[in-house]
Amino acid sequence: MKVLFVYPNINTQIGFNYGIAYMSGLLKANNIETYLLNVNEKLNYPLDLERIKRDVKRIKPDFIGFSVLTNQYKYALKIAQSIKGYLDVPIIFGGIHPTMDPEGTISESPVDYICIGEGEEALLELMQKGSPKGIRNMGYRGKNKIVFEPLRPYIDIVKLPFKDYEIFDFQQMIDAKDGWVGLTASRGCPFRCTYCLNHKIMGLYKQHGHLPKHYLRRHTVDQLIDEIEYLLSHYNRIKMFIFDDDIFTFDKEWLREFSERYKAITDIGFVCNAHARVFDEDMARHLKEAGCRIVKFGLESGSERMRRDVLNRYMSNKDIEKAFDVAHRFGLHTSAFVMVGLPDEKRKDIMETVKLLSRIQPGRFRWSLFFPFIGTKAYDIAEKAGLIDFEKMHRLDNFTDETCMKLGGDMDLLVDKVKTLFCLFVNGYANMDGEQRYIELVKELELAGEDDWLEKKNLFLKQAEMLDKKMETKGKPYYTVKYNPFMGVRSDWKDDSISA
Repeated sequence: MKVLFVYPNINTQIGFNYGIAYMSGLLKANNIETYLLNVNEKLNYPLDLERIKRDVKRIKPDFIGFSVLTNQYKYALKIAQSIKGYLDVPIIFGGIHPTMDPEGTISESPVDYICIGEGEEALLELMQKGSPKGIRNMGYRGKNKIVFEPLRPYIDIVKLPFKDYEIFDFQQMIDAKDGWVGLTASRGCPFRCTYCLNHKIMGLYKQHGHLPKHYLRRHTVDQLIDEIEYLLSHYNRIKMFIFDDDIFTFDKEWLREFSERYKAITDIGFVCNAHARVFDEDMARHLKEAGCRIVKFGLESGSERMRRDVLNRYMSNKDIEKAFDVAHRFGLHTSAFVMVGLPDEKRKDIMETVKLLSRIQPGRFRWSLFFPFIGTKAYDIAEKAGLIDFEKMHRLDNFTDETCMKLGGDMDLLVDKVKTLFCLFVNGYANMDGEQRYIELVKELELAGEDDWLEKKNLFLKQAEMLDKKMETKGKPYYTVKYNPFMGVRSDWKDDSISA
């Protein structure tokens, strides 16, 4: 039995697919061969249907499974439709998008089955039985109707076999990401933010009798340490571990044990996610002692109104300021994530985001444009208000280059200005130069009308760059775009081994 995984990850950052790694590990433990086409131009595998055809025909799989993100859905369908033209094998779509939009996904002609929710056990059972009928988590077209089987309980991740790194060209991925290696110690999140998939997944499982309290699961410290030791002994040029858990710091006792064990096996630094409302000195101390280099916080917006009424993010600006103060006092480099272009966002809300960043002065900050992922409550809010450009939404490959939201002329213009020159805005409102030159340019930028902005956008960029160069000459810190077009990093950050 051969299973071929296809992971379209096109025109976006290189991503390690944990779902495929877990599923492949389980299938291999049950004597099923697995293969992967990791379609990403940065990994020397662009979207080339002829190349994919040659590889598929060479492998001759019995099943083909696609792991599908919403922004990659159109590419997955294109590849699947092409495969159907030369190979008659079942095609299964799984991952985030089929889980969020099962009806729409199973209605597509090249899709034979879908997997909703967690797919490890469901896929193994499908390989063993050959038919999706009666297999929990599976969706398929019956004789006269579409069938969605009930969901099985949440998987106990502690009992899963070791993730399969060999199915990836993992050394190539490490090198392409300059030594960045992603890891996960847990699955799930205790919070229910409207823009995220977690509340949808918990809701789906609750409909089938599975309680949300079982959603957050964590590997043992022993398992995580074993995985890190495996990676260090099998791969080269690892510079940084990036823990991609939604919240790495949620269990303080687990964090304490991990801190002691981690620093005993390696001095390689790591990056992790924390939550501003539940971050304290003990957590900061454990992270620092273990070798944490960057602690990341999702702020989303500097507007408490937006966080409360639109995003379901119940933390105050005071909570955020306290968390960053604690992290900085313990010598941790901080990262803040924010979004602009949110449903019902006003000028004041965007400027509150800029001003919050200027107050907390994180080590770096990342921004994105709000994207209404189908199935989320935020999507429903945006759709009901008529704010979505659906043609553009289906065309976008990511949520950093353009927005599909229609907020109105003045707001659309402001979103574009902030997205383009976010560092300038923060430098200005933080008065990083102490001479008001940044803020003077910001004020000029804010007053520019649409035609003036489009005509002078490159000029504004050059003027901001000139101010930055003056700061560099004086040896004064400022925020500058670094590593990617949507990240602002303090200029006094000197560790070039970290790009996360």
